[in-house]
This record gives sequence, C-alpha cells and structure tokens, in this order.
Amino acid sequence: MLSKERTIEKFNQQIEAIPKLKQQKSFSPEFTKWQRDTQVLIEKIFGERTRHIKDFDKINFSVVVASNLTPPSAFQEAYRDGLDQAQSILQSFIDEVVDYWDDSVAANSRDCLSIIEQICNRFHRVVKQLRSRHENRETLDVKDEYDVQDLLHSLLLLEFDDVRPEEWTPNRAGSNSRMDFLLKKEQTVIEVKKARNRLGAKEVGEQLIIDIERYRTHPDCKILICFVYDPEGQIANPRGLENDLSGNKDGLTVKVIISPIF
Repeated sequence: MLSKERTIEKFNQQIEAIPKLKQQKSFSPEFTKWQRDTQVLIEKIFGERTRHIKDFDKINFSVVVASNLTPPSAFQEAYRDGLDQAQSILQSFIDEVVDYWDDSVAANSRDCLSIIEQICNRFHRVVKQLRSRHENRETLDVKDEYDVQDLLHSLLLLEFDDVRPEEWTPNRAGSNSRMDFLLKKEQTVIEVKKARNRLGAKEVGEQLIIDIERYRTHPDCKILICFVYDPEGQIANPRGLENDLSGNKDGLTVKVIISPIF
C-alpha cells in the first residue's frame, strides 16, 4: 500500500495532467485513460465504496441536457468545467491525507481497511457457499450475531496474525464493554452486528453512534470498522446509513459496511 508521501505524489500527478487535457478535445483517448487511472487510484487509496470515489464519479464532463441545437463549444466548456471540478476534488483528497493520515500507521491502516472491506463485502457469498456441502453434511449456518462473529473471525485469520476477540474497552458510564475484534498491530477495531426484526436502520444507527463515541478515546483504536450483516434486507437505505456514519470522527476513522446490498 502507498505511503502518505507516495499517495500525495500520485494525486499530484493526476492534477498536473489536467492543463494538458484541457487543451485537447473532450473525451480524447488521453482523457479516457486519465479518468480510469484516477478512479483506480482513488479506489486503491480509499476503497471501492467510499465517498471519495462517489464524489469523483459524480463529476459531469459533458453537457447534462443536450439537443441538436447545442453548439459544440458547450460540450468543450462542460468538459473543461468537469476537469476544474476534478482538480478541486483531488486537491481535497490531498488535504485530507496531509491533515488526517498518521505518518507511522497510514499505509498499514489503509491496507488493513481495504482487506477487511473486501472480506465484509464477500461475507454473504461465503455464507451461501458453506450451505452447499457434499451429501448435505453439517455446516455452519449463520443465523445470529454469534455465528457472524465466528465466521468473520475465521476469515480474518486468513489475513491477520493477531486477531483478538472480545477485548475490554475503557470504562464508560460506570461499566466496561467488550469489542468484537481488535487488530492491535493495525490499531483497528471491528464491531459486528446482524440486522434482524426489531433491529433495523434506526436501532442499528443508534447502537453504532454509541460504539463510535466509546471507541473514540480507545488507545488502540485508530480505525473502527462496523460490519452490519443484513441478509434479509432489513435496512431500507443501507447506503444512506453508511454515508451518515462513516468518516473521520475527531481523529477516529469510521467505516460502516452493510452487506449484502440488494
């Protein structure tokens, strides 16, 4: 995974290419390559389902509503305006890296985040595969939150050497709580929930807000990943809940992952 300095350098390279692209006709082969290279870079740095790639993909490089009467100059102007927006967004990414990435843990943490995100996004596929065994042999069927934790623990061990289940969190409001998993070296905590009847978007959101506040002061937690397994689609707007609760919370990077998405 790229270091903080290399990440800044790569984003600057994409920005430095923009003036030359503006001099070319819209959607030239050079622009097509630049656009894809930038998308890949953003996904590699921040993840595939983050606000960062969504913000970049929202940029319009052409006229939104066009007709036969729309002059060619309008398309070229929209193309240049799109490049200006792209430059502003890429500069914002650089500012975020400069302001919020810890030099000592940034590369490892981002790599860790990408790995766990992939595991969570493919979790339901693993569950379905486990149900299909030769001669209908017994298997693990994920029915409740404990089953989710057990299977996720096994999958994490494929990628991480030190996975600590149920570590104590600091005393809060007169009582201690347990976190589901701590990756101490990566300074990452994973909280697991399974959506079900009476635990929909509102209830899950309320629980996650409490979790975020609790882990904000934990000395071993720089990244909090909240994995919500929702095989029945109990959460009506999963993307909205992810976007509302993910982000930087007073120095704690929070990533909410709801999977699967129907």
